[in-house]
Amino acid sequence: MARIAVIGAGVGAMAAAARLATVGHRVTVCERSGTHGGAVGTFSRDGFSFDTGPALLALPAVYRDLFLKTGKEPLEECVDLREVDPASHHLLPGGTSVALANASRAAVVQALDAALGAGAGARWSALLDRARVVWEATRRPLLEEPSGEGPDRVVHDPYPAPRWPVPGRGRPTLERVARRELRHPGLVALLDGYALRYGFDPRTAPASLVALPYLEHTFGTWYVAGGVRALADALFRRCALRGVEFRFDAEVVAVERTDGRATGVRLADGDRLPADAVVSGVPALAPLLGGAPPPGARTWPGRLSVLLALRGARPDGTAHRTLVHAPDRTAELTAVFDPPQHTRGPAAGPPRTVEVLRPDDAGLRPDGHEAVTLRVTVPPQGVVDWTADGLADAYADQAVRVAEAAVPGLRDRVLWRHVLTPADTERTTGAPGGGCPGPVLAGHRGAFLSADNRTSVPGLYRVGGWAHPGGGLPHTGMSGALVAALIGTP
Repeated sequence: MARIAVIGAGVGAMAAAARLATVGHRVTVCERSGTHGGAVGTFSRDGFSFDTGPALLALPAVYRDLFLKTGKEPLEECVDLREVDPASHHLLPGGTSVALANASRAAVVQALDAALGAGAGARWSALLDRARVVWEATRRPLLEEPSGEGPDRVVHDPYPAPRWPVPGRGRPTLERVARRELRHPGLVALLDGYALRYGFDPRTAPASLVALPYLEHTFGTWYVAGGVRALADALFRRCALRGVEFRFDAEVVAVERTDGRATGVRLADGDRLPADAVVSGVPALAPLLGGAPPPGARTWPGRLSVLLALRGARPDGTAHRTLVHAPDRTAELTAVFDPPQHTRGPAAGPPRTVEVLRPDDAGLRPDGHEAVTLRVTVPPQGVVDWTADGLADAYADQAVRVAEAAVPGLRDRVLWRHVLTPADTERTTGAPGGGCPGPVLAGHRGAFLSADNRTSVPGLYRVGGWAHPGGGLPHTGMSGALVAALIGTP
């Protein structure tokens, strides 16, 4: 039996802790805050509840495997998983509306042809066929193996376009794929939506990003009753069942080493926790080793969330998720990825794509009312000063105006609202700039890979969204499995 110290109680860290405890290790989790879940949080007020982190689940097989391997009760006995259908509803530039069915390629093709004209569905379906090639080429090295194994298989983009890019014009990007193969601006907007949701700039992201819509279309979109926080709660209970010890309000300030090997952690109160291995689930590991973050570290966009308590019930037939796409693609991408440095003041800039989440869940709101969340991808804290007077409210006002296309009369229904910015995310989770890391992508010579699960310090490992294989609930769950396998059995 080895002693394992886990830094942070995020989902990836708890996934590793549960697996390690199940095979016989003595695991202690040290969390600087007073609760578990990390970025998978919740906000409650006056009988309304909202997810403040991920709101939907893709690839639930990751968590089915986790619960199967760590106890007798399967995932579906621990949480109420519900398929979301349609998977998404889109209000495209120009006013076109289209709903995309959950995990039904034929229905999606039919809907796109009806909304965008004959042939649109076939072009989208052909893109997903090519995305399948990417998925099959990268699934194992990107998701099932530690990042140090077989890197040559992922530094080159496996997107199947043998006759391009044209020599001298650079590597294939998602934007070039969209322009060459989708052509219709409505389809381009759909593909851009996936890039923005995961924090990628479609102008520079590798073509391999097409694996993300493929994953959603193939394996479906799921909702956890009570909110995704219920999944974090179930994982916390599973950890406790397997004997994991949690120490809350216990900030780790240093990883201790003996003869170059990690041998425990030191807490802010001076307490020391000896360990045979240390697993770090925090974004910035270097300060715990007495150094500074490496120069040129990737900066991820953040999320602005507007939590709306609405009077009046949710109408029957309302889509769970609607994306209201920005009318000016170029202006939006510039505002998110190339904004003026250190923006201050109350100007929100051009309208952004707004994700409107309207779960059909009576447990989230009082009878006769509705809980709605608006989400916008925005620059991180530091690039924009989200603490500047009036700035967050200006962005929230704009998001509400845009969202009225999906929720008619929205402003007249608002009882109250609560706004969360990247500055809030940075304060509560420690994420640099409040950024939300995306999953790893193949191509561009490894520029879109995350930090290795192994570190240069023997006995010290990384887990969670800031480590391989990157952010998002499926990928953080996979990181827990990878780290547990690296440490192995006693």
